[in-house]
Amino acid sequence: MTPAAAPLPRTALLADYTPQPGVADELFDGQGRMRPVWQPFITQLASLSPEDVATRFGRGAQYLRDAGVYFRLYGGGPAQEREWPLSHVPVLISDAEWQGICDGLAQRAELLERVMADLYGPARLVADGHLPAELVAENPQWLRPMVGVTPASGHWLHHLAFEIGRSPDGSFFVLGDRAQAPSGAGFALENRMATTRIFSDPFPRANIRRLAGFFRAFRATMEHLAGDGRRMAILTPGPNNDTYYEHTYIARYLGLTLLEGEDLIVENGQAMVRTVKGLEPLGLLWRRIDGDFCDPLELDESSQIGTPGLIGAIRHGGLNLVNAPGSGLLETRAFMAFLPRLCETLLGETLRLPNIATWWCGPPAERAYVMANAGRMMIGGALDTALPFASGNDTVLGPETALAARLDRDGRRLVGQEAVTLSTTPAWADGKLVPRPMTIRVFAARTSEGWTFMPGGYARIGKSDDAMALAMQAGGSVADVWVVADRPVPADTLVSGSGPERAPPGILPARAADNLYWLGRYVERAEGAIRLLRAWHLRMAETGDASEPRMAAFAEHLAGLGLTPDRPIPETLPMLIGAARGAASKVRDRFSPDGWNALNDLARFADRLTGKVAENGDAAQALSVLLRKISGFSGLVHENMYHFAGWRFLSLGRAQERADGTLLLLAAFTGPEAPPGALEIAIEVGDSVMTHQRRYRFGPSPETVLDLLAQDAQNPRAVLYQIAQMRHHLERLPQPQPGGEMPELDRVLLTLDTDLRVARPADLTVERLGELRHRLAGVFGLISSRYFR
Repeated sequence: MTPAAAPLPRTALLADYTPQPGVADELFDGQGRMRPVWQPFITQLASLSPEDVATRFGRGAQYLRDAGVYFRLYGGGPAQEREWPLSHVPVLISDAEWQGICDGLAQRAELLERVMADLYGPARLVADGHLPAELVAENPQWLRPMVGVTPASGHWLHHLAFEIGRSPDGSFFVLGDRAQAPSGAGFALENRMATTRIFSDPFPRANIRRLAGFFRAFRATMEHLAGDGRRMAILTPGPNNDTYYEHTYIARYLGLTLLEGEDLIVENGQAMVRTVKGLEPLGLLWRRIDGDFCDPLELDESSQIGTPGLIGAIRHGGLNLVNAPGSGLLETRAFMAFLPRLCETLLGETLRLPNIATWWCGPPAERAYVMANAGRMMIGGALDTALPFASGNDTVLGPETALAARLDRDGRRLVGQEAVTLSTTPAWADGKLVPRPMTIRVFAARTSEGWTFMPGGYARIGKSDDAMALAMQAGGSVADVWVVADRPVPADTLVSGSGPERAPPGILPARAADNLYWLGRYVERAEGAIRLLRAWHLRMAETGDASEPRMAAFAEHLAGLGLTPDRPIPETLPMLIGAARGAASKVRDRFSPDGWNALNDLARFADRLTGKVAENGDAAQALSVLLRKISGFSGLVHENMYHFAGWRFLSLGRAQERADGTLLLLAAFTGPEAPPGALEIAIEVGDSVMTHQRRYRFGPSPETVLDLLAQDAQNPRAVLYQIAQMRHHLERLPQPQPGGEMPELDRVLLTLDTDLRVARPADLTVERLGELRHRLAGVFGLISSRYFR
């Protein structure tokens, strides 16, 4: 046991640190003494200069930016991505105190499992009067199709989170249960990575419990539940969800496939994943969407993010879910009023970790009189609201408010909760530590040995003394939680100690392949547009005459592409880059943070250019910078991205778009009606000026340009080179069943390749180039029918 620490002198670091009377504090106990667990950390922090602290905090913030960690801010307009609001000072809890918390929450987790099993099974709790019938039957989170279903694992709950706080007497209590699709475990990992960069010194970090063991144990459990030969995956609502980043991060960290509802199909009671190889059986799904949206066939018919028949697959026993649909029922705050008695009924035990005081205002529930004092928070909310803090259905009675509130709204019975006094914890403000209200989210996972808990967690920190400003949407921040042992703890990672093990190839959902293909096309289309626009502005800087025949033909070609040069940077250009970013956002789990950041930087730069550069020289210079940025992004992705099937689909899209753009360029600038100077434009846009000078003795002619940009198998800008690349990638992707005649996709690409190789440059007339382009356009439909269905 760590001995009691002597009080530290009130240095400048703690000059303004004054806990409120009657409010528990994490740093100081009730007698004003610093808690022993904090003393080494505060001693170290006090030894740093303001410049050192700023540098360290900057490292943490930079890591989060580089990793692409963000949250979505919702308001009156479209949701916006905001930087992750890390409170750089962690919350410290002793190992012994944390163990007591986990012991109490393990009992609570088992109690919630028993409640779920009864409510969707024999329903004795309602029949025997332990729970009011309307609390269950009128609850929108009670999913009637799940009644009588026994989950294949035998358990309803596998992953839980609990919101806890410290009461004025120093003990912890539960503010809320999270059973629907608990979020935050991935963010807890990222918080830890950031604070590791801030406080990189060996001491006091050596005594901090690691998080990896929790995830390793949970992943092993999921592997067992999935069964041999069946996949594990995370089901996400998609990129517009406020926790989508976490879904992608956890999927990468644990090696799981990230799926959306459209990626799944249910056949004969078995959930299958639509992949580029065909249907693959799925054994376990970690559900991150609300239960009533899972299956539009049996639940909410308006859902566009679920999979028809998913409930049938669960009922059939062919799929395990973490957690089972219907578990959102447990997040209803009214249940907390009954948990102490239910614990005695179902477990024969007293509830070890108390709830926030809660009462069920059943019929008629006409009114409640509430007093909320300064620093305290009163909540009354509908029975279907889950959060312990303000949400859309909550009635929050703020500081120093006395109010009579009618608690029967929209025909639903309501629940009241006692005013909460939240403890405070150190937060950094204006160069010193100040107390801020906080809660901690604790994560639990079921394993073969029972419930295990993440040794640390995810703290929410208020932006001020206002306890209602904890949520990030309200300006709150988040902090890492350190569970500190009495002695150094061994290092731990997700990797097993048996040496490197190469995992089997993962599956590539058809939807992900489709988005990667179009990411390649959009980026290449944008690069081609940049090259054309730069060539236009360079010539306008030379001639200043848009009516000259060469420039008139050039303008007509640009207009056909939606790039009318009436503005230095047409709006079409940032729209193309935005389309690429949209495609990439749907495959974040398959995209490196560097690639994503480069694409974001590219999009921001293109937006800044629109309407902010002048004609001619300024526009050409800005486009040259943009060209270097998009080329850097392409190089980063194509050189650093692992050459798995997803990379090949991205490369397929890029090759097809470049071949198409080059055919269109050659048709416009090599024909007999092309004005003088058009050939030079084609060579420049095709990035082959130096190559042409080396390859051909005389100046450009239609034949030399066509030979170089259409038929040269060594020139990466040539159409033939791109066709060969497409054939190369397709040969290494899943193939149709052998036997029978050659598939149409292979036949089209082979004939395109052959026709280009045997043709003479003079044979490539404008009409012939158009016919080749038409045949190439049909390739997408063939790729789609083979891989994207």
